[in-house]
Amino acid sequence: MTPAKLAEAVLAAAHTVCADRGLDAAVLPVATTVERPRNPEHGDYASTIAMQVSKRLGVPPREFATALAETLTRTPGIKSVEIAGPGFLNIRLDPAAAGQLAQLIVAAGGQYGRSETLAGLTINLEFVSANPTGPVHIGGARWAAVGDALGRLLRATGAEVGTEYYLNDAGSQIDRFAESLLAAAKGEPAPENGYAGAYLGEIAQAIISRRPELPGLDDAAALQVLRTEGVAQMVEDIRASLRAFDVHFDLFFSELSLHEQGKLDLAVQRLDAQGRIYVSEGATWLRTTDFGDDKDRVLRKSNGEWTYFAADCAYYLDKRERGFERVVLMLGADHHGYIGRMKAMSACFGDDPARNLEILIGQMVNLLRDGQPVRMSKRAGTVVTLEDLVDTIGVDAARYALARYSVDSPIDIDIELWTRSTRDNPIYYVQYVAARTASVTRNAAEVGLLRGDEEAFRPELLSHEKENELLKALGEFPAVVATAAELREPHRIARYLEESVAAAYHRFYDNCRILPRGDEEITDLHRARLWLNDATRTVIANGLHLLGVSAPERM
Repeated sequence: MTPAKLAEAVLAAAHTVCADRGLDAAVLPVATTVERPRNPEHGDYASTIAMQVSKRLGVPPREFATALAETLTRTPGIKSVEIAGPGFLNIRLDPAAAGQLAQLIVAAGGQYGRSETLAGLTINLEFVSANPTGPVHIGGARWAAVGDALGRLLRATGAEVGTEYYLNDAGSQIDRFAESLLAAAKGEPAPENGYAGAYLGEIAQAIISRRPELPGLDDAAALQVLRTEGVAQMVEDIRASLRAFDVHFDLFFSELSLHEQGKLDLAVQRLDAQGRIYVSEGATWLRTTDFGDDKDRVLRKSNGEWTYFAADCAYYLDKRERGFERVVLMLGADHHGYIGRMKAMSACFGDDPARNLEILIGQMVNLLRDGQPVRMSKRAGTVVTLEDLVDTIGVDAARYALARYSVDSPIDIDIELWTRSTRDNPIYYVQYVAARTASVTRNAAEVGLLRGDEEAFRPELLSHEKENELLKALGEFPAVVATAAELREPHRIARYLEESVAAAYHRFYDNCRILPRGDEEITDLHRARLWLNDATRTVIANGLHLLGVSAPERM
């Protein structure tokens, strides 16, 4: 029995009690949950539904809990129900019902943990979106790992998700990029406020090899070539580094296309229709202070130039018109000031910012060696890049390390820790369970131990304390996935895999022999434990997949 099925049984019992006693069942929740008690001696699961609804039902919580307990004990699979305190229900499952979960997990395979909790929600998820003027740095790498994991989580819980990378390929930063490429092509130092790093020389030489006439052009013509081809080359480099990181976007969206297609004018027209536009001293303004911003925002300057904020407005409108109900932006640590203006902009369009726009802010990442920050990249010159990180600790460790912590916390990635093959390395600790479960299955087959068909499975034999602990941990996975998606917190998956599944499996493995020794006869208990071993492999693999990390069969 899964926690979800048990919760359904608790709710069904509450409806039965209400019907038997003539109580108003309309006050009962649409759904309820059960939790694991902190103290295992209190039972397998606990419910607080009696205390939640008793006041509205007009009965004391303990009285309602008593009636619930009497009804629940008649439910197949429930061994006993005890009442604690003012109305807690402490529920114990019989071993067969608890053990049956192993079979359910193996049968579900890659679908175990998936749900429809966010079905019907269309989400545009934008992340990374680094300017196409240099390699993706380590801060962008964090968003690559977290954003991709979040997209996987949202899809796993039923949402329709479009992942997007916004290319800021218009504006002054592109002018500076082209000027820096020109300097690199001439062998000159980067201009003031320009970009530096060996990658500029690489790109310039690649363009010259394709366009040998470039050195003979005047600066204006050369800048035009370098602008167009340099951005294209940088975008392809970014795509390649992200692909190597196993991050794939549904769309790379060009800011320049907004200008070329007149979408900034369209956005101003829509905002004007909402009564939010005014002109002052020749500039076009948006009344964002109507919705809590600290000042109104300029959309178009008096000289006719568009502002970056105007492009933000046009891009938001474009996403909404493409059918996305919710727009999720994942921004860097230096973008806190954007939250107020973006929320106000959403309201200016007539949207509900609380429903249509989410903004997540990520904190800084430091790469450490010998306890000291690694600051210089051979290629980028001034920053640590995504490629540097991957070259140093590998894709799996990098993705896991970046997604393992709440995004509102700065993190330090210790090279020595994340490359060690020891249990204090979090990714090694989890992947070791993936490999060990696979090894047990291989070794079992070699000695003739197979799970057998479902009818031969004896779940009631999984009655050992450590087996029960592992089953409970595995049963939590769907709820952990749903919560991580709802709260936009992929790190919950990593911590669950480490602290619940991996820890419980190690204790199970140490205390419960799966494989027969020597000439020992293969028994139903061996087969039942193999089911539990394989169920653990399924959960570990599914959880790591949500983080974009492999579940190796050998280490």
